[in-house]
Amino acid sequence: THHFLRYAPEQVDYAIGRYSKETARLYGVMDARLAKHEYLADEYSIADIATFPWVARHEWHDIALATYPNVLRWFKAIANRPAVQRGMAVPN
Repeated sequence: THHFLRYAPEQVDYAIGRYSKETARLYGVMDARLAKHEYLADEYSIADIATFPWVARHEWHDIALATYPNVLRWFKAIANRPAVQRGMAVPN
C-alpha cells in the first residue's frame, strides 16, 4: 500500500483501495497467528526479522497497530531487541 500512498507519481484510487484492503487482510492474518504464538514461526526467526521493517512502517500503510493487538505486542517485543534497535538505526 505504501507505494501507492507515498511514491506513485499519481493517485490511483483503485490501487490504493485494493492494496489497502490486502494490507489490512495480511495484518489480520498476522494478528490471528500471533494470538496463538509468540513469534510468526513459533520462535524468533527470519520470518520476524523480514516482517518487522514492513510493520515498522505501518503508518505508511495507514494501519493503526492498536487495531491488531497481537501484532502490536509482537512489534513492541521485536522493537525492544538490541540487535533490532541497532539495525533500525542504520542510516538510509
